[in-house]
Amino acid sequence: MTIVREQQVPAAPDGGVTTRQVADVTLPREELDRVWSPAYLERLASTYWRFLTRVSLGLLRVLYSEDAREVVVLTRPFVLLRFHAPEYEAEGDHGAVTWRIDRGILVAPAGRSRGYLRITVERPSEQETQHQAEVTGRVTSEVANFYPTIAGWGWFARIGGFLYGVTQLKIHVVITHAFLRSLARLDLAESRVGALASPRENP
Repeated sequence: MTIVREQQVPAAPDGGVTTRQVADVTLPREELDRVWSPAYLERLASTYWRFLTRVSLGLLRVLYSEDAREVVVLTRPFVLLRFHAPEYEAEGDHGAVTWRIDRGILVAPAGRSRGYLRITVERPSEQETQHQAEVTGRVTSEVANFYPTIAGWGWFARIGGFLYGVTQLKIHVVITHAFLRSLARLDLAESRVGALASPRENP
């Protein structure tokens, strides 16, 4: 596992923030082939939420509903982030799961129903790696167009943007890097929903 780069796009004039963390994971070809399926993309999504709960020692929990995912401090009504239900893309050498941001304590009023969290996985084409015993895939975690409450607005935005950069953003980057490194173990959580499982996997 190699962390490739960390990229933060300068905040938009209206306060929207975008940040990306990228890692390369090298696996034996047969292992990558085994997990390269829509069902495992869904399990990757579940793994992210499980990791968040574990790394916070259970302080943060993820509540599932048919149309939302909520990150809470122990329980409602302390909803830090509320996302719409995940959207999946899986075709060829590319897969992605996107949670669109709804609202929450960490989301400024201007950021409600804007922005998203997305995890993307990519692998080289079969033609590029057909004679290789190991294959390197790329995993990207991206938060785009996020409006943090702590950054404030109006005259406070300049100070608030600095506070966000040295607190909430730093914590997010550290946790995301730890999550990306954990993927090398291929310890993927079972999906709570099983929306993409095949009939054999989810009768």
